[in-house]
Amino acid sequence: MCSDNNFDDPGAMLLNGPRTRAFITGSEAVCEAVKRACVDMAIAYPITPQSESMHLIGDLYAKGYIKDYYRAENEFAVMAAVHGAALGGGRVFTATSGPGTLRAMEMFPVWAGARQPIVCAFMCRGVSLPPSIQPENIEMGMLLDTGMLMFHAENGQDFHDMILQAYLIAEQTDVHLPAGVFADGFFVTHTREEMMLPPEDFRLLPYDSNLAPVPTFDMETPPMRITRDPLLNKSNFISSSANASWHQEILAAAERARKHIRRFMGGLIEVENPGSKVFIAASGTAVSQSREAIRILQGEGIDAGLIKIKSIRPFPEQELKDAVEGADHIIVPEFNAGGWLAREIRASLDRNTRVTAGPRVFGGMTMPPWLIADEVKSAIQAAKVNGGN
Repeated sequence: MCSDNNFDDPGAMLLNGPRTRAFITGSEAVCEAVKRACVDMAIAYPITPQSESMHLIGDLYAKGYIKDYYRAENEFAVMAAVHGAALGGGRVFTATSGPGTLRAMEMFPVWAGARQPIVCAFMCRGVSLPPSIQPENIEMGMLLDTGMLMFHAENGQDFHDMILQAYLIAEQTDVHLPAGVFADGFFVTHTREEMMLPPEDFRLLPYDSNLAPVPTFDMETPPMRITRDPLLNKSNFISSSANASWHQEILAAAERARKHIRRFMGGLIEVENPGSKVFIAASGTAVSQSREAIRILQGEGIDAGLIKIKSIRPFPEQELKDAVEGADHIIVPEFNAGGWLAREIRASLDRNTRVTAGPRVFGGMTMPPWLIADEVKSAIQAAKVNGGN
């Protein structure tokens, strides 16, 4: 159905084009995005809470929106097969969650190393013992250095839009890296909310593998030209030099993605109430809870701003520095036990003692807005006691 595309500039259409209202779940939003993405192949393996989205995508295959679709043996098999399909020049999609992410972990740096623009949706959940299927995004912290681009959706609307935007960004010739689009499971996937969808006939332009910086697999392109197997059989010096330069190129490609993220997503962050002395910096559904916390604080006479971090990789270091230049306090609420976002923010900023790592909730617990508001008030009070602002 890609031949039905009447949109010469899908990126501009996504940002500024007309939309119609729909009352759907986050899983259905994923389906609606894939429906419009001109995907060649989708490969599935069920794991809660992403199973519903890939079931719905199977329905898209039955209706002719996708050229091929099947269920693989396990999550690793899914990611290996998706990789093969991408090497062959196809636009591909898959999704996973929690333990599925960890079982497939080896393939994510392989995707990046092969410079394949695979888009994968991650519906984040607990991966701890005792087992948990509840919302938690600790797996994002484990994926930070795999080489993929990482975007974190606040809600179903973000989830839908970021999947389409991820293809537009990842498939740029100077980028050509895999992209993970993350949402906090259940909070987003199983919540029905009002969203604005592009027209029913909206489609991304078909993927053109001739624009890729690496050749596709075919009978005229021996695999050795892509997999670089000879490097593994040479001396350690040759192998390390070649691999180090390739790692640097992957990192450089992620840096080059910044301009495309600004173009297609409107920026790596969004800032509300700039110039505030107090900021809450968050990603994912913690952003929604932070919005409510700011309403509580404003009702008590405390002025606070919000920084919504959309891109986790590449990380918006300079944007954060500029946004909090005059701030005294930066509170970072998270849905995980480790506090990976707070660590990233602290590593990006001078005067990083301004950063409060918390509150953090996990194991499926919701985050009451008053918990964030209390953290803000505690940070302000502690500074007063210690003679600060």
